Amino acid sequence: MKHPKIVAIYGSPRRKGNTATLLKKAIEGARDSGVDVEEIVLRDLKISPCLEIYGCMQTGECAIKDDFQMVRDKIKHAQGLILASPVFFYSVSSHTKILMDRFQSLWVKKYWVDKIPKDEQTIKRKGLFISVGATKGKKLFDGMLLSVRYFFDVLDMELWKALLYRQLDFQDDVLKHPEYLEETYTAGKAFARAING
Repeated sequence: MKHPKIVAIYGSPRRKGNTATLLKKAIEGARDSGVDVEEIVLRDLKISPCLEIYGCMQTGECAIKDDFQMVRDKIKHAQGLILASPVFFYSVSSHTKILMDRFQSLWVKKYWVDKIPKDEQTIKRKGLFISVGATKGKKLFDGMLLSVRYFFDVLDMELWKALLYRQLDFQDDVLKHPEYLEETYTAGKAFARAING
């Protein structure tokens, strides 16, 4: 089975919002660099929140069976992940957070089942994060960036770059900023080159 080099996750509840528009430009850039990208729209999937039943304690396998396993496997086999989420109460969207929380099973496998010491872990892969917020808040992205870094850590990924845009609220606001679209396109190309080494 052929796996994509990059998986792109749409974490916005809006299918055609500013976050989705920016992610599409990053994907376009990566594809124009000759890299295969698979797109996943979280709002189209059935993924339960983590129920903290710890069925994963024996093998690291989540006991809840739904679309999570499909997304997990695609991410685990990819060389890079592009994650995009708008800001909700200074954090990621609920769709994105549910996905991240379900990776608690991978955290359990890594640290409790396999008992991999922190100093023996290797960061082999890269992640690009894109986010959009409506306000000017100085710390608008601080909380979500901390969550994203820890999420990427459990995936053995480094946060390669974060593209963060303020004062974009209503649909198509980003179209008033062609420089943002150009920046995400260029970042997508550079990300693909970084993935290819």
